[in-house]
Amino acid sequence: MSGAAPLAPPKGSQGPGPTPPAVVAALDLALRRRVSGLMPGDQRASGLGPGSELAQLRPYQPGDDVRLLDPAATARTQIPHVRLHVPERTLTTWVVLDISASMAFGTAQRLKADVADGVARVIGRLAVRRGNRLALLRFGAGRPLILPPHGGRGALARLGRALDEGVGADGSTGEGLAKALAHTGSLARTPGLVVVVSDMSEGAGADDPPWRAPLAALRGRHDTLVTQIRDPRESDLPDVGHLWLVDPETGRQLQVDTSRRRVREQFAHEAARRQATTTAAIRRAGARHAVLSTDADWLRPLREALR
Repeated sequence: MSGAAPLAPPKGSQGPGPTPPAVVAALDLALRRRVSGLMPGDQRASGLGPGSELAQLRPYQPGDDVRLLDPAATARTQIPHVRLHVPERTLTTWVVLDISASMAFGTAQRLKADVADGVARVIGRLAVRRGNRLALLRFGAGRPLILPPHGGRGALARLGRALDEGVGADGSTGEGLAKALAHTGSLARTPGLVVVVSDMSEGAGADDPPWRAPLAALRGRHDTLVTQIRDPRESDLPDVGHLWLVDPETGRQLQVDTSRRRVREQFAHEAARRQATTTAAIRRAGARHAVLSTDADWLRPLREALR
């Protein structure tokens, strides 16, 4: 359940922009190569069952399924033989989506929430191909919303409805990134792919942010990609005189004089330090990292991160 926190498409939303089929196809190829060890036919499950890889060819025994009889071996040996295969296991992709109020920020072509929407929809489309499954954990406003693993058009329809609800209103609170990652780890038991879609603002600037340990735990079982979404104004203040800065999640306000070069330089220095610590924490956790911006094509860096 998502709780009672108000959700709505943020004002100024422009949508994720076009997703050219050629770029999506290239992203699909990169994703397939990256997780090839977990795709159907490559990932072994325990026991014997339906699959594409031969595990055993042996004489028929009472109780065997007659549909497993191998005509060629039976004709060659004149003794009924059955073929037993290594069972296949589908790949499950978990999208861990941040809808906290900070995601409604954007000063360029689109909002951070717009880019997050595009990433989730593209990953979702790729995730359900070839019989695989998609799951969602949405966090950051009210109670987290969990969509268990499903395949096909139904999974995409549920994802679309969840995305259409928008993001949390200013001042809304909910489960943070660290708890969301730990929650995902408790739900995603079978090795698969986890894609985190967030601005990674929780604990930003800390040498060891609270989400690093649960991210590392996820990486121990899953192929994990962190897609961090940023806006240019989060690292570079314009010279526009006195400006009020507001934290949308806490409501805290701060007035700064952007006409002072030292203020702009200090802001840029601190933003660079915060980003460096975030990048280092993701690296220590062992996850891959893609930084997507609201002022640029976000599909291509996403593809590069999967290559």
